[in-house]
Amino acid sequence: MPQTIVEKIAQAHLAEGPNRPLRAGDFVSIRPHRVMTHDNTSAVMSKFKGIGAKKIHDPKQLVFALDHDIQNHDEANLKKYRSIEAFAKEHGVDFYPAGTGIGHQIMVERGYVVPGSFVVASDSHSNMYGALGAVGTPIVRTDAAAVWATGEFWWQIPRTIQVVLEGKLPEGVTGKDVIITLCGLYNHDEALNAAVEFAGPGIASLSMDARLSISNMSTEWGPLVGWFPVDEVTIAYLKATHQRLKHMSVDRFSEKDIDGWTHNPARPDPAASYAARIVLDLAQVTPHVSGPDTVQVMASVADLAKEKIAIQKAYLLSCTNSRVEDLDSAARILKGRKVAAGVKFYLAPASKWVQDEAECRGSWQTLLDAGAIPLPPSCGPCIGLGTGLLEPGEVGISATNRNFKGRMGSRDAKCYLGSPAVVAASAVAGYICGPLSTNGHKADRNYKEFSATTQPEKVEILPGFPQQVRGRLIFVPQDNLNTDAIYGKDYTYRDDMTPAMMAKVVMENYDPQFASRAHNGDIIVGGYNFGTGSSREQAVTCLKAKGIPMVIAASFSQTYLRNAYNNGFLCVEVPELVKRLRDRFAGPIAMKEKTLIPGDEIDVDFTSGVIHWRSENFTFPALGSVPQSLVIAQGVENLVAKRLGLK
Repeated sequence: MPQTIVEKIAQAHLAEGPNRPLRAGDFVSIRPHRVMTHDNTSAVMSKFKGIGAKKIHDPKQLVFALDHDIQNHDEANLKKYRSIEAFAKEHGVDFYPAGTGIGHQIMVERGYVVPGSFVVASDSHSNMYGALGAVGTPIVRTDAAAVWATGEFWWQIPRTIQVVLEGKLPEGVTGKDVIITLCGLYNHDEALNAAVEFAGPGIASLSMDARLSISNMSTEWGPLVGWFPVDEVTIAYLKATHQRLKHMSVDRFSEKDIDGWTHNPARPDPAASYAARIVLDLAQVTPHVSGPDTVQVMASVADLAKEKIAIQKAYLLSCTNSRVEDLDSAARILKGRKVAAGVKFYLAPASKWVQDEAECRGSWQTLLDAGAIPLPPSCGPCIGLGTGLLEPGEVGISATNRNFKGRMGSRDAKCYLGSPAVVAASAVAGYICGPLSTNGHKADRNYKEFSATTQPEKVEILPGFPQQVRGRLIFVPQDNLNTDAIYGKDYTYRDDMTPAMMAKVVMENYDPQFASRAHNGDIIVGGYNFGTGSSREQAVTCLKAKGIPMVIAASFSQTYLRNAYNNGFLCVEVPELVKRLRDRFAGPIAMKEKTLIPGDEIDVDFTSGVIHWRSENFTFPALGSVPQSLVIAQGVENLVAKRLGLK
């Protein structure tokens, strides 16, 4: 069966899964090539020890890089850093101390990410690794602890969207403009929780730094993976990386490996099945910015320049846009000029190596001469830590990846995202603008969705897993139902909440009558992106406490889905069922009824992946041994402990 690149790379790293070619929707156990953790290594250590694990399964898989809060010199933070370093030394794990660089940059520049590999990190911007032809995807801390202990973690193969890039970027337009354009043009969850496979002749004109920026910020667009094919640009980058590491007597990959990637790179099959296709003509892309306070809204730099939106802070930093090419771009604009009065321009390289190279080129000094305020190689203001945060009433222009309200400082500030060139030009002008005059054209939207069907598939049911679940249907039609609606913030941080107490407040912020109307054994059917928002696990465990055996939805927030199975709770995606329910109950939905209980039952057959409702059948990807084992064990921590012989 023809496969997408994600399916093929997952197949190559498969530890457990169906005995056939993998396809979208499959739950599998993956043995990743590498797993990176940063300051949250301390939290993963606690989970690792909480499981009862004593030994790292494969120290070569692990990379620790301290990068988030390195400006914090409080004893508590320094103690945490020392404990992480000591743990790394004890277990033989590669460790990069504060000041070396941002973890994602360390992973690519130090040779941990290679074409065709599967690389994860407990950070949402792990998508960046796709620029080198790898599958890079985020995991949560519990998953990281599982990899430490067993070398594996569970994953569901996402659907794939092919993004065909045509043409060539005009002069002065960057990779950051490409991803801002994609976020702005396709801002109705078209790519949410998908894998994005970039293709087309336009790729050849994109530098490696541009690809890294696009893959990195694909996270904000919604995908779990942002993959680029291996070509001459990739090979040139890998050769340079190999030579740099060779001079340090570090051998992470060989010239023979490079030759193999050159002549036989991992590729999707020609007849692979895609969920959708996007076509973007790079020649139509012009400088745009995202915001304020969201990446889903974009505006052309040409239009904003006319408004002369005053800024007080500018940022050239983060894992998205603070590599050599980015610093050079800003330096060309700032050479011989000064940052405008009343503007603070903060500068941090993606790594110490990047800074060293920028110093050799002279671009670093040019930026300092212009008035840039240097910060150490770290996340810093991007994550709202350290020096230079936005104050109430201020406006910032940033080359980072996120501009959520309050992320980079005060919730009463405004933040826009732009390319390094736009940030530099704005810092000099004192208002949002670009270095060149452009027409402000917005690229054409070209999106085609393909129909997909799931064929019933017989699977073996493990002892302890139900062959069938039958219960009264409760339809919760709202899309993007967030975790606060499922389990409110007023209870999230209370330690005295028993399961019985949790059951009484389930869905309280969505429908105050839900808890009294729902019964033990009822099955919830939700809309799209069920469980979005914060990562609170109680949004899963409260439903278990209520006696809800499972949730069916059109789609799930990936974080919610991971929390669900990590707590042994069943979730399956059946969009066709949701569409049918919306058709049948269009009237009550139009009347804004929040919880619909038609009175009949729904029957879920796990032996074949079929749902029966009112004489109709709806299919879903059959749950094999991996998700079954998680449910039987009542969660991943119990499963890992069992496999280690601790239970």
